Amino acid sequence: MKKVLIYGAICISVIVIIVLAINLYVRISTSKQIIEENNYKEVSNVDCIIILGAGIWGDKPSPMLEDRLLEGIKLYQNNVSDKIIMSGDHGKKDYDEVNIMKKYAIEKGVPSENIFMDHAGFSTYESIYRAKDIFEAKKIVIVTQRYHLYRALYIANQLGIEAYGVGADPRQYVGATHREIREIFARDKDLIKCIFKPKPTYLGDTIPVSGNGDSTNDDKQDI
Repeated sequence: MKKVLIYGAICISVIVIIVLAINLYVRISTSKQIIEENNYKEVSNVDCIIILGAGIWGDKPSPMLEDRLLEGIKLYQNNVSDKIIMSGDHGKKDYDEVNIMKKYAIEKGVPSENIFMDHAGFSTYESIYRAKDIFEAKKIVIVTQRYHLYRALYIANQLGIEAYGVGADPRQYVGATHREIREIFARDKDLIKCIFKPKPTYLGDTIPVSGNGDSTNDDKQDI
């Protein structure tokens, strides 16, 4: 019994070390791709800004999502790119992140035709995969909270996209510690996923981000 306990403890220790090592690798390998606040001139000729979904409260963006939207709109206004992809979950008729995201940006002065909606951005991996495969983006700026940027950038690197990240962290969020812990395991999971590169839930016809974002409006484009 004592040997079993020792072997069990060793196995658990090895797993913990591997999990933490992968987490550290993902963070270190992408940290130089993060653009600090207002240093927007460090990137140019960007195909699009990708704002990743983060939940909605009724017909409004959650606080985390609103901060992402505001940062993405600021990037647009500073001419980092003239195209935005709103990538989020619209898998059900009664849950629609992307139309709420687009409506918010329009109300802030971004023309509708410059805003694309990725209705099938069900995960970080799927959002980045579809940005390349569906929207034909080759150089992107990803907007999300900083803790999430490392994983998003790592996925982009593994999928062959030139990517930079801008963090949207103007305030503290409830449950931050829980999200940080969960993100450690998410980085490990997506590192493995990037080895095998599975296709996302939906693909479909290409919608070049160089075109008109209204082509992704619901009455013209299904997921």
